Amino acid sequence: MTANKPFDADAGDEGQYRRLVNAITDYGIYMLDPDGVITSWNRGAERFKGYRAAEIIGQSYACFFTEEDRAGGKPQSALALATATGRSEVEGWRVRKDGTRFWAHAVVDRILDDDGAVIGFAKITRDITEKREAALALEQANEKLLQSQKMEAVGQLTGGIAHDFNNMLTGITGSLELMQKRVEQGRIQDLDRYIVAAQGAARRAAALTHRLLAFSRQQTLAPRPTDVSRLVTGMEELIRRTMGPAIMVESVGAGGLWTTNIDPNQLENALLNLCLNARDAMPRGGRLTIETANKWLDERGAAERDLTPGQYVSLCVSDAGSGMAPDVVKRAFDPFFTTKPLGSGTGLGLSMIYGFVRQSNGQARIYSEVGQGTMVCLYLPRHYGEADEADAPAQSDAPRAEAGETVLIVDDEATIRMLVADILEECGYASIEAETGAEGLKLLQSDARIDLLVTDIGLPGGMNGRQMAEAARVTRPDLKVLFITGYAENAVIAGGIVLPGTHVLTKPFTVDDLVHRVRAIITG
Repeated sequence: MTANKPFDADAGDEGQYRRLVNAITDYGIYMLDPDGVITSWNRGAERFKGYRAAEIIGQSYACFFTEEDRAGGKPQSALALATATGRSEVEGWRVRKDGTRFWAHAVVDRILDDDGAVIGFAKITRDITEKREAALALEQANEKLLQSQKMEAVGQLTGGIAHDFNNMLTGITGSLELMQKRVEQGRIQDLDRYIVAAQGAARRAAALTHRLLAFSRQQTLAPRPTDVSRLVTGMEELIRRTMGPAIMVESVGAGGLWTTNIDPNQLENALLNLCLNARDAMPRGGRLTIETANKWLDERGAAERDLTPGQYVSLCVSDAGSGMAPDVVKRAFDPFFTTKPLGSGTGLGLSMIYGFVRQSNGQARIYSEVGQGTMVCLYLPRHYGEADEADAPAQSDAPRAEAGETVLIVDDEATIRMLVADILEECGYASIEAETGAEGLKLLQSDARIDLLVTDIGLPGGMNGRQMAEAARVTRPDLKVLFITGYAENAVIAGGIVLPGTHVLTKPFTVDDLVHRVRAIITG
């Protein structure tokens, strides 16, 4: 038989061919007329499907399909596809004579006469139930392994958080208890050391939460067009002092470096973290190189870095240190994973960098060989425009409010409302407090003077901070809003970036940060 033509041989050869096909038992081979009626049947088909040739020839091949497939027209679709294209190839459940099912791989080829008209079909079926079950078992095993790895990562994450926070909370609660005892005893001259200890532990806890948010890509970013070369130049002196005399710091900047839209403060933190890691990898000294470049990634280059093709700015930090083995490189961005001795690092530095860069639509990659050193590269999307040269103004003494300026504070945490109100009242502001979005909106819809709304993002009662602010702007279109939040909720923040007309201050914040931000928003 030639492709798309009936078998054309003398009767003796045709009989030999038929006997050969009939003897095959590993494949079900049979013929159909143009309407799908069975015209021949071999032993393999009998073995798979349970029908003898005498009882199945003359029947429609649709009887092998499940009721669901017949209702969906699959028998007709297979023949229509074979008619149109010459072949249809499918997998699916098929039904034996006794009603049991098996998973089949089926091929249908059309047969043409000399004039090109369809005069029937040749069909070959294989029972691949065992193969499919083996594939499903492998898939389930892989899923279980992946779930086990996820749970291991979650356990490592929660264990690391609990360990670090317990240390910090001990510093805070212990200092507060000793302060209370000293006050009761009248020994107030010793309070400063405990205040400093509590504040230090609180700052470390704040830094840890910020790193966790960066890892989970949920931190609030303040991106602006940034010249990365200028940023690196501005940090060179700090990096050189931090590295020490045994490490030579070299900066290689590309001419005409493109601009990137990034949070410069977060990028500075990322660069400093990479340099500190490089320093730790060279305990006997060495060379640290900071390099910037323009990168135009084509389809292949972008796919290798899990990015979309386009133009990027790269910032790479390389060292001549001990390097990392491939299995260490694979885990380097995992939270709390560290190769440093116990107590020498949290293991959140690289995970924080990775989360920040991914949240900024970029990518981080590690290239390392044991004994040859390590290079970590950050790929940041190009921004078409000039870099923002504006620097944040230096903070001075706490600014005072003008007469009558009033701030509405909405937060479901009574302690936070009290603290914010006390801080602002010390600076001369009048304050109004509300616990829920509905209560805050009622005040905003009144005639009360409100120069600024300071509100949490997540509020109880069915109305979050954004919804309250938007509803209030119907009657107060020029309302100034400062969101104070410990988590950048998607209901208020789009992609981790502050929406127009609002400002965000991340919890925990310092007194100075709050009063200067409030003053800047009101006067702005």
